[in-house]
Amino acid sequence: MQSKKSEIWVGCFMLLAIAAIIFLCLKVADLKSIGSQSTYQVSASFENIGGLKEGSPVKVGGVVIGRIASITLNKDNYVPDVKIDLLSEYDNIPDSSSLSIRTSGLLGEQYIAMNIGPEGEELGIETLKDGGRIEDTKPAMVLEDLIGQFLYKSGDSQGAASESATAPDAPAAH
Repeated sequence: MQSKKSEIWVGCFMLLAIAAIIFLCLKVADLKSIGSQSTYQVSASFENIGGLKEGSPVKVGGVVIGRIASITLNKDNYVPDVKIDLLSEYDNIPDSSSLSIRTSGLLGEQYIAMNIGPEGEELGIETLKDGGRIEDTKPAMVLEDLIGQFLYKSGDSQGAASESATAPDAPAAH
């Protein structure tokens, strides 16, 4: 009888643990109900997408307005093409808007930041529609490239300083 009671407690504990793990996985994956909401799709091309993944958020001012639907490589020019599902409630975004790939924190996940462009029919600017395209894009910053530039520039300044220190003294001008 005692062993049956302990088996029931172990079973309850295991069910609770499995439920907690599923909850944490969904929380970490940041799954929103965007699949159940109405969306429209736009596309853009980037020279470098870094670590951008399908499902990554698209944000305006830190607010999620969509997600990456797919990432493919254009076979004509070998540039990554990104398809983005935007929530239909944001259907008045000008097609003059720009996209840039950013990182949450120093080593966090990458996302697309949208900068809303100017609007106005007199300027020939329309709103994004399903199947539309955003032309103004900025590629991802690669951390290794940034570190390399920093080291290269600091190496130049140290090299220049050491060269001037070892250079023969020039005659003083009167």
